[in-house]
Amino acid sequence: MNTPNKLTILRIILAPLFLAFLLLTKVPHNNLIALVIFVFASITDALDGNIARKRSLITDFGKFLDPLADKMLVTAALIGFVELGLMNGAACYIILVREFLVTSLRLIAVGGGTVIAANIWGKLKTIIQMVAVITIILVQELLSFSLVKPHIENWAVTVADVIMWIAVAITVVSGITYLWAYRNFIDYKK
Repeated sequence: MNTPNKLTILRIILAPLFLAFLLLTKVPHNNLIALVIFVFASITDALDGNIARKRSLITDFGKFLDPLADKMLVTAALIGFVELGLMNGAACYIILVREFLVTSLRLIAVGGGTVIAANIWGKLKTIIQMVAVITIILVQELLSFSLVKPHIENWAVTVADVIMWIAVAITVVSGITYLWAYRNFIDYKK
C-alpha cells in the first residue's frame, strides 16, 4: 500500500477517536484535544492528494477511499455537534443526504467501470466543511474560558452558525454538480 493510501486509512482511524474526544465533555479541554485530532486528520487529507499527484501514486483505491475518509471525518463532527446541541439537525441532514447521494452515484459508476474522482466543487465543499468544523470546535474551546465567554459568546456562535450554513449551501451545489455531470449513470427508465 502506498503512502497516500496509508494517510487516507489513518484519517479513517482518527475519525472515531476525534468523535470520542468531542463527546467526552467531562474531560478538561476535550474540545482542544478533538480540535488537534481533527486538524491533524484534515492535514492528512491535503497531504495524501499532493503526494499521490507529485509521485504519480494515484490509484482507483485512493480516488474512491479518499472522499469516503473525508465523509467519515466530517460526519463524525456533524453527529457530535447535533448530539451536543451545537448544530441544527436540518443542516446535518442536508449534508448527509448529499453525501449518501454522491457516494451512491460513485458506487453505481464504479460498477460501470468509472471511478468518479473529486471535482473542484467537491474539494471546495470538503474545505469549507472542515473550516466550519474547526470554527465550531474553536468557539467551544474559547467559551470554556470564563474570562472570554461573556465577550465573545454571541458573535462567536453566530459566526460559527453562518460558516456552517455556507458549508451547507456549497455542499448542495457540489451534490448537484456531481449528479448532473454523471447523470448518465442514473437509469431514468426503470
